Amino acid sequence: MAQKDIYHDTVITALDKDGWKITDDPFQVYVGEKRLSMDLGAERLISAEKGTRKIVVEIKSFLSRSDVKDLQQALGQYVMYHQVLVSQNIDRALYLAIPYRVYESLFQIELGQLLLQNDWFHLIVFDEREKVLIKWIPE
Repeated sequence: MAQKDIYHDTVITALDKDGWKITDDPFQVYVGEKRLSMDLGAERLISAEKGTRKIVVEIKSFLSRSDVKDLQQALGQYVMYHQVLVSQNIDRALYLAIPYRVYESLFQIELGQLLLQNDWFHLIVFDEREKVLIKWIPE
């Protein structure tokens, strides 16, 4: 089993505080003989009329010396997971969960803004100290 990200429990707590129910830890999908383990599956009742919203969350800490290198790795994983979910008709939105410091350092500059122009790329920004969700992109 893959090692959990250092913020794994932090994101679980933050999602719980925001009204989400963790349904899968990890969220596993098979592609042929290969098993992919995305960090979390979660759902939340929107309303009786609209039903349940379901998501998959991949958590990244960005702890290496190069935040750009971490971003490249996270994006590669995100693109692969996104394609797998789409190809298998899994009706869940994929989100990359990142600490607020990463959002500030990478997604408030031109490089990050360029990535956020894609409608298939979704972020959850969390406060690692307070263990709360700060921002959903798109909202």
